[in-house]
Amino acid sequence: MDSGGTMTLAFELEALKALADPNAVFDDARQWTEYVGVLSDQPTYVVTNFTRKRRIRQDFFSGPRGVRESLENVADQFDTDRHVFVGTTDGDRAVAEEMGWEYLSVEEAAEFAEWDLGEKPEEDPFEGETRDDWP
Repeated sequence: MDSGGTMTLAFELEALKALADPNAVFDDARQWTEYVGVLSDQPTYVVTNFTRKRRIRQDFFSGPRGVRESLENVADQFDTDRHVFVGTTDGDRAVAEEMGWEYLSVEEAAEFAEWDLGEKPEEDPFEGETRDDWP
């Protein structure tokens, strides 16, 4: 992916989860970005657990803030020519555009950067059931 100048790249946590090898993606992105990190409305420990298990070294993360506030703070803190947010939903696109960030779906980003998407997990037919639901 050609950055067209300096770039800050932020992944929404669900976008990062959609990639086959998030650690390899971060390693690759470091070749053509200045800063790369993870933003989420999930609690901090959820992001931290995901990134630690995969040994992902991030330059920033949302911490106790949500995505909207984090996009603003990251843009203020990291002065680059471009700020790009990779997400998975129309809501991700809307918040990125509202905060003045470029937006790419994870599928678009993966295609441009030649990253592999992970297998979509099959839906668990027992998700949400409790033992009381069993026959």
